Amino acid sequence: MSVLFLPRSLSLLCVLLTLLTLPGRAQGPRYALSGTVRTAAGEALPGASVAVPALSTGVAADEQGVFSLELPAGRHQVVVSFIGYQSVTRDVNLTRDQRLNFGLNADGNELGEVVVEGSVTLEQKLKSTQMGVESLSIREAKLLPALFGEVDILKTLQLKPGVQNGGEGTSGLFVRGGSSDQNLVLVDNALVYNPNHLFGLFSVFNSDAVQSVDLYKSGFPAQFGGRLSSVVDVKLRAGSREKIGVTGGMGLISSRLTVEGPLGRAAGGTPAKGSFIVSVRRTYFDVFTRAINERNAGDENYDPIPDYFFYDLNAKASYRLGDKDEVFATGYLGRDVFGFASPNSFNFDFNWGNTLGVVRWQHTFTPKLIANTSVSVTDYQYQLGNKLDQFSFNLGSTIRDYTGRVDLDWLPNDRHSLKLGAVVTQHRFGVGRLQAGSEDNRISFGADVRYRGEEAGLYVSDNFKASDKLQLEGGLRLSGFQSGTDRYAGLEPRAAARYALNDRTSFKLNYALMYQYVHLVTNSGATLPTDIWYPSRLSVKPQRSQQVSTGVSFLLGGGKFLLTDEAYYKWGTNQIDFKDGAQLFVNEELDGEFLFGRGQSYGNELYLEKKTGRTTGWLGYTLAWTTRRFPPQRGTTGINRGEAYFPSYDRRHNLTAVLIHNLTERVSLTASFVYASGAPTTLPLGRFAYQDVGGTEPQAVPVYPDRNTYRLIPYHRLDLGLVWKLKPTRLFSESDLTFSVYNAYNRRNAYFIFFDTVRDANEQIVDFKAQQVSLFPVIPSVTYNFHF
Repeated sequence: MSVLFLPRSLSLLCVLLTLLTLPGRAQGPRYALSGTVRTAAGEALPGASVAVPALSTGVAADEQGVFSLELPAGRHQVVVSFIGYQSVTRDVNLTRDQRLNFGLNADGNELGEVVVEGSVTLEQKLKSTQMGVESLSIREAKLLPALFGEVDILKTLQLKPGVQNGGEGTSGLFVRGGSSDQNLVLVDNALVYNPNHLFGLFSVFNSDAVQSVDLYKSGFPAQFGGRLSSVVDVKLRAGSREKIGVTGGMGLISSRLTVEGPLGRAAGGTPAKGSFIVSVRRTYFDVFTRAINERNAGDENYDPIPDYFFYDLNAKASYRLGDKDEVFATGYLGRDVFGFASPNSFNFDFNWGNTLGVVRWQHTFTPKLIANTSVSVTDYQYQLGNKLDQFSFNLGSTIRDYTGRVDLDWLPNDRHSLKLGAVVTQHRFGVGRLQAGSEDNRISFGADVRYRGEEAGLYVSDNFKASDKLQLEGGLRLSGFQSGTDRYAGLEPRAAARYALNDRTSFKLNYALMYQYVHLVTNSGATLPTDIWYPSRLSVKPQRSQQVSTGVSFLLGGGKFLLTDEAYYKWGTNQIDFKDGAQLFVNEELDGEFLFGRGQSYGNELYLEKKTGRTTGWLGYTLAWTTRRFPPQRGTTGINRGEAYFPSYDRRHNLTAVLIHNLTERVSLTASFVYASGAPTTLPLGRFAYQDVGGTEPQAVPVYPDRNTYRLIPYHRLDLGLVWKLKPTRLFSESDLTFSVYNAYNRRNAYFIFFDTVRDANEQIVDFKAQQVSLFPVIPSVTYNFHF
């Protein structure tokens, strides 16, 4: 049997390789036309269309603006286009493999800021095999009304179907029933562990530095791994290669400034070989709170206001070493700083933040084979300390990753597009670090719990154009994890298919299996700065999830509208929660606090989108169910006595509507509306009173039903905005005033519920009254943005 198996395997492999290298259906020689599509200033245009209309063929440029397509020998007319830019038509005579670079000028009819958007056209979305993918336009994000006028790309993603928020005003994402730690958030391929500022009210992404944002809710490409729920892939701008530019904005709570420009000398008016961009942002809550505290410093009855601010710094540079080589370097530093000092000698300090750095080398072996090699370091940590008189207490945690990866893009012919690569990451977990003691050292104790882990992945995928109507994409990822002597490995198949019924209708189907080897230790439904990341170990198995989804897409109104209807079902094992009363911090036996269970979610998403014309926007509706089940284990009754329950982020109905209307060439009106079913919550079913022997008064003890058997009132909110582009001046070539009103009709949405005790004239307990806590009333704001 074994003697016959080897030749058959080799024969099959030879057949597959032969199929991959076949020239396709056309006869005669074929050659590769490749290159890049950039703005006239030298910035990449991801998603730009490169088409040959006479052959009814074309391709979209990748995230770096790189394209490659195979054409028959001879003369062809190539048309390159991108929304907001003037199309370029060029005649090409292909007698060999050829490389062309295209530079597009901004459309003269478009006034105001020219924004490089990582957004594909509706037709490209229709023809893609990928499902559940949202490409966010940074222009749209900047136009939409925002809380305190602070543009936030994660909050904009919450307006897409299938995405829930983590609470009033927060930027946490809960995608298709997944928890917040099951999202893979990447910045130029470097992982970000906590993408939030101000306890989740704002994200760490400065919109001025962002080039493109892609959200994958299903059909995950094989190059992504390590999380179960979604991928948020953020690419930063590399800056202008033409001239120095300064962009900034001043709002109610923060200001930001971006400087970009060329690196190296430009010849003959062409863009320089390199570019850079540096973008900074800082809030100034602390400026006002410190002034108020200093003014009342002599008042013994005054309670000081805590100081708080956050800042972040983005930097990126690129440089072309030659026709075949280009290097990129990205850096990010962000910190939140919270401090409190009271007159009674109690001091409290809390800071947390991310640091990351990435260096990537892109090399073109041939027009059909491009390699990207990168190394990165990412670090997240928090430090919490307080001091009372002579005693101090400090608590901290950290996770640091060192990652190397190689990604290859190979175009063997016009029917196959392959991606393959490898990634290796070393994790260093500082699970808990505690230090406490007195200044005279009479009392001193501490603890430090640390682990290490290695995670690796190999992947290959092929996008195969089987016919004009049928397109297939298959992928396989082999992942593994090791922590000490504990090892895990798993195969993660990915598959997708698209069938075009006609030029306006496509049916799609996909499947994905994912593993997650690191876990977030939290006792809350929201991502807090004090949450701890923990590795898979002998008694903590990797989380596992599978998802199947299907849908249909229609181009309507002559291609102006895209209507999609997607249904999905997702099920997972080894989902993690914790025992009641679990000790989560500085615990060397933390493995024993975990509970493991199953989860499932399913639903249907309707989405209508319009990208062109004076009026653009989208309308989305999601009907979904999410449940969790944790049976009795580890000497406990499990959670909810082992019965299934709805987690706090389950929403039955979710409706979002976004409208952007260009009233004139200089004035844009925007609006967004959100409606969602109330969040599940646990409220006491009743109370009973008891009194200890010798007690002074009866005590009321709440009686709780099953977990999350109640729901808060439905959540809905309307936000309004207006962007007024000012006329150019000698100092500012572009500027605008952005007005926004958050929660325009002052809806008092429930954040949580608590109960007040009602007593009679004799101070006897007679009732308990439910009280609702709401965070944000109507909040107007104004932001001034400029560019010179």
